[in-house]
Amino acid sequence: MNRPQLLQQIEEEMRVSRVVALLGPRQVGKTTLARQFCERTSLSFDPGLNYFDLEDPAHLERLRNPRFALEMLKGLVVIDEIQLRPDLFPLLRVLVDRPEFELRFLILGSASRDLIRQGAETLAGRIGFVEVSPFGTPETSELERLWIRGGFPRSYLAETDADSGRWRANYIRTFLERDIPALGIQIPAASLRRFWMMLAHCHGQIFNASEIGRSLGVADTTVKRYLDVLCGTFMIRRLTPWFENIGKRQVKTPKIHFRDSGILHQLLGISDMTALMVHPKLGASWEGFALEQIIRLSGAAEEEVYFWGVHSQGELDLLLVREGKRRGFEIKFSDSPSVTASQKLALNALGLERIDIICPGSANYPLAEKIHVTGLQHAAALFA
Repeated sequence: MNRPQLLQQIEEEMRVSRVVALLGPRQVGKTTLARQFCERTSLSFDPGLNYFDLEDPAHLERLRNPRFALEMLKGLVVIDEIQLRPDLFPLLRVLVDRPEFELRFLILGSASRDLIRQGAETLAGRIGFVEVSPFGTPETSELERLWIRGGFPRSYLAETDADSGRWRANYIRTFLERDIPALGIQIPAASLRRFWMMLAHCHGQIFNASEIGRSLGVADTTVKRYLDVLCGTFMIRRLTPWFENIGKRQVKTPKIHFRDSGILHQLLGISDMTALMVHPKLGASWEGFALEQIIRLSGAAEEEVYFWGVHSQGELDLLLVREGKRRGFEIKFSDSPSVTASQKLALNALGLERIDIICPGSANYPLAEKIHVTGLQHAAALFA
């Protein structure tokens, strides 16, 4: 699968920063993307010397004395799974600040900048970030397959739905039993799995830490810590509420969405499209799937995406606030959406340019003034 947009983002960041970090969940294709970039870049790159995989014992041995190993190199240096060696960040700052070291670094991590905050702060002003997500509509037009299996490459490209589900089950087990402890996070795998499964049933809803804590028999502070871990490892999106000075009682608690629909379906026991079509979480699944695709297509940063709600009067599923403009999105699993009082309230209260109702298929027509129905197949044209 070609991912030219991500390669272009890496090139753009590399022009202005001497360190570029590719961040995303494990098995999402960061290593493949890095190798593709190394093949097309004009920077010199020796795959035998300039590539370090921090899960490889031989490469770890080479980095026993990291300064000696790195300062002798030239051109582009790739360091994979950087979160396993946060002690390298101060050294990278020294190397990129000295003109005699003609080095650029492409570092790959399976944790967000929040979880590797120390490194991000050490390299402030010297590092650019590119988030690598699972496959989405920029890479494929097979939306039904993408929706049911999710976008992790080995899940999406599996021969059958059963093989895809088997891969996701193994991925979840490895994530809980190996990846989380490798980040230095001490949470029992069984406890985090129970929490994760409970979140699957809360997908697309307001996050209620106290209620979940009572169900799990733990404090709400513990629940919030668990959520921080899943957000920081790109499993969950915590969608921030937007506040507007309109004299109405607005929702102030975030909503949570699974960032990959395939992981959600695996935790819910949904094996194929037939099972999904009769599942009570069908609408919520579509909302989360379409919401992630819209955010990716828009190129919006985390601080530019919100939802908005007024108690007992309705809500807006997604609000993009970018470049001084506000655009609203309602997401409906319906082939005949209609104008609602909630949409009119959002248009007037938030001063939106327009609202797009995102539904399955290829619909594309105006529904009312500033309200448009757009099938997800045509959503890319909204940001062209």
